[in-house]
Amino acid sequence: MTERIVITRPQAQAELLARKVSALGLEAVVFPLLVISELPDQAALRAVLADLQPFSLVAFVGPNAIDAALTHLEVWPAGVPIAIMGDGSRLALARHGITEANATIYRPHTPERADSESLLAALDLPALRGKKALIIRGETGRELLADALRAAGVAVSQVAAYRRTAPMLDQALRLRLLELLASDSVWVVTSSEALRNLQQMTSDLVGDAAVANLQQQRLIVSHMRIAEKAQTLGFANVVCAGSSDEHLLAAIQSSL
Repeated sequence: MTERIVITRPQAQAELLARKVSALGLEAVVFPLLVISELPDQAALRAVLADLQPFSLVAFVGPNAIDAALTHLEVWPAGVPIAIMGDGSRLALARHGITEANATIYRPHTPERADSESLLAALDLPALRGKKALIIRGETGRELLADALRAAGVAVSQVAAYRRTAPMLDQALRLRLLELLASDSVWVVTSSEALRNLQQMTSDLVGDAAVANLQQQRLIVSHMRIAEKAQTLGFANVVCAGSSDEHLLAAIQSSL
């Protein structure tokens, strides 16, 4: 039975899932494929956070956006609804003292689908027509949420809260990646961008032969969109589990 589970989330989120994997008696290896860092210039973020009252909705795209933004706020302004996509974001809000007991929080009705499409289905778009919405996100990302809100007549502003980059492939990381590729591991991937980084790092490391080996590794992904990307990249063994930790853990146990 394979017992090595490679968790590729950014460091903070990876450590939380790793503890849950270890509690199952499995070896959890934290190998982040995305590095989260502060923006060098946070003036735009601070400026918009200084007055959120004009917005009828503030949408956070992921827990990293929540953590980066809420470090600048002592308390969430009363009466400003929040929109999030997944359970990780719900937990991130709770770490900052924001729950459904003290704020209006919109999120998808189906926890296994943590994406823009499911969030849009949970929103009352006609009620938002003619009003203002703010999307707090990373520097890059999908435009679907913003485009759909604008199509519904919502005035949308977007602000970046953090930066996502690929990890630097230094000597220590090279050796670690070679070791993981040589072992029989299960890789947990929760981002299409992370998956692309993994393939690029592998190609840079030892070329096409290593990529062919990588494509035979078992992947557990959190969304069908990532599964489709994996298949286009040539991965042969992909399981789509759902976005919550509970779904990922169940898929990990089933894969062993």
